[in-house]
Amino acid sequence: MKPADESNATDTITTDVIRRAARIRLVAMDVDGTLTNGRIVIGEKGELAKHFSVRDGLGLTLLRRAGIELAIVTGRESTIVKRRAAELGIKRVHQNVADKRGALEQLCESLGIGLNESAFVGDDWPDLPAMLACGLAAAPVDAEPEVLTAAHWVSTRPAGAGAIRDLANFLLRAQGRFDGSLAPFRATTAR
Repeated sequence: MKPADESNATDTITTDVIRRAARIRLVAMDVDGTLTNGRIVIGEKGELAKHFSVRDGLGLTLLRRAGIELAIVTGRESTIVKRRAAELGIKRVHQNVADKRGALEQLCESLGIGLNESAFVGDDWPDLPAMLACGLAAAPVDAEPEVLTAAHWVSTRPAGAGAIRDLANFLLRAQGRFDGSLAPFRATTAR
């Protein structure tokens, strides 16, 4: 599927993709190349930094508040990921995962959620098995070509720069929860 401009979503996203998004109850995602730009700063003593988008973080918080389960499924081990997940209230963090499809299946089973009610966000070949098994495969615009081909939905933004926020907004709109999620931020108080 071609990248979709969020403002023009109904013109560029098929009815099938909207239906898929409307039933999502779990969003599982890789980290490097989806939540981050894929760059890792490594020093003498190991990993020093990853760059996360605060907009992506708010998008994930909005999904969690809307009752959508969140999970991280990554092939690397990182205390930085564990810390960021804790900040965002993501309780299901699976690191050093070689079989991402198996991890997604186990998550769905433990939550009583069908695979067709799960979304997986990936950017590279190790993510493909989970993306091909889930109900809504999503990717940032700068994912590998084979991943873009497998994705039902592709953000117009790159990884670590709002791609996850785009997905959150799309899911909230597809589920009729966008306006309700935005309302508290528009509320004004008398001065």
